[in-house]
Amino acid sequence: MNFPRSERVDVMILAEGTYPFIRGGVSSWIHQLITGMPDVTFGITFLGSRREEYDGVLYTLPKNLLHLEAHYLFEEDTDTREPQRDMSESAMERVESLHRWFKKPEGEIPETLRSLSFYLEEATYDHFMHGRKAWDYIRKVYYDNAPDLPFVDYFWTLRNMHKPVWSLAEIAASMPACSIFHSPSTGYAGFLAALASYHYGRPMLLTEHGIYTRERKIDLLGADWISYHKPALMAGNEEFNYVKGMWIRFFEKIADFAYVRSEKILSLYPGAKAVQVYFGADERKCEVIPNGVDVDGLSALIPARPASIPPVITLIGRVVPIKDIKSFIRAMRITADSMPQVKGWIVGPMDEDPEYAKECVNMVKALKLENNVEFLGFRNIKEILPMSGLLTLTSISEGMPLVVLEGFAAGLPAVTTDVGSCRDLIYGGLDEEDVAIGEAGAVTKIANPTELAEQYLKILGDETLWHRMQTNGLQRVKRYYRQEMFLQRYRSLYEDLEATWRA
Repeated sequence: MNFPRSERVDVMILAEGTYPFIRGGVSSWIHQLITGMPDVTFGITFLGSRREEYDGVLYTLPKNLLHLEAHYLFEEDTDTREPQRDMSESAMERVESLHRWFKKPEGEIPETLRSLSFYLEEATYDHFMHGRKAWDYIRKVYYDNAPDLPFVDYFWTLRNMHKPVWSLAEIAASMPACSIFHSPSTGYAGFLAALASYHYGRPMLLTEHGIYTRERKIDLLGADWISYHKPALMAGNEEFNYVKGMWIRFFEKIADFAYVRSEKILSLYPGAKAVQVYFGADERKCEVIPNGVDVDGLSALIPARPASIPPVITLIGRVVPIKDIKSFIRAMRITADSMPQVKGWIVGPMDEDPEYAKECVNMVKALKLENNVEFLGFRNIKEILPMSGLLTLTSISEGMPLVVLEGFAAGLPAVTTDVGSCRDLIYGGLDEEDVAIGEAGAVTKIANPTELAEQYLKILGDETLWHRMQTNGLQRVKRYYRQEMFLQRYRSLYEDLEATWRA
């Protein structure tokens, strides 16, 4: 497929591992934002891991998406040329200063971090990974900080951590002109947005759906790909895993870079805003803009619902560990013991983590749930929601899940884990009137199949309760979470940022 290309767009969105190559979640939000403002021109700079991990464009690209480019940050090197010269003494001093900043919990961001010429001319990737000065410095830092770690592990960690930084600098240097850089996360996308914003002198907007730094910390602390042979006295103590600590500090500091450069730092609910401030965001820049959904379009599905409540519990989401599909499957075993006719539908792609997906399929077989649990793959939610009796979400981390709002608008109560904004969505949390509306489902502890099953049985087994929750969910989503409200707030932000820049 030939991607659309343009020399200029109004808004450039930096999309890390999302739109348009991954469905759901942030991707749906980006698509909603672009299609909801047909008079604004957009570009997408997609950042992925490796090309083979994506199946191509999964959305029909809107007409106002004028530019799309895709970059893969962790593909194998094909250039084996040796550098012609080592970096200068002054460049090496700047590298050392930058390294010291990454190790400090606080401190002013070095000018070096935002200089494209530093990455592309003074201290190139070849200079850093092959030059004698950098090699001597890497060895010194290794012996000062991690002598018990095999050097080869340390070196390749540095390589994998730093290589994307130079790739991002090259991407920033060749981007089309735009009025605003908008990143839906910190991480590599936020770093690229900040770097390009500094270089071109255009404003940056940051919207965090989940808190990237916290999510990467969860991933890293549980990662089995980051390991080394520790001395027996250290075995099992994660505090001594210096490699994981390096990655965590890296993501924390590039988040600082994005926070400092952003004109506005947006979150989806008040709790996320508090976490952003905790991680170093300037509270004066922080603002909450909830997600919105097509309430009227989804509410039109309600008359298609059957007269009785279907004994169908639907989980809409990717089959990946962070969604904790296994807890849902275990909860279905408990639920089916008391309600044999119950169905559990898992609606979402299974190709992002094939090994985990296979484990989930095997778990269904092991628990003898073949007649109760089905993997439906990607489906149109407008077909699924009217046939469902209850929506569920069992994630261990979320921002503001659009699927819960879509379920409310389509007349479905929800049972979720206590993550992200789920408590606010189900019990109300934006203001006193929101709380007064009442519960639209139930919230349970993370990774607690027994509690999930108890709520499934309670709500599906009580029609009066179910209908009250349905009414409350509809009222809440109509009052606070309409798509047009969400779009208008972003339109106003775009207009204000462009006007400020032009002034």
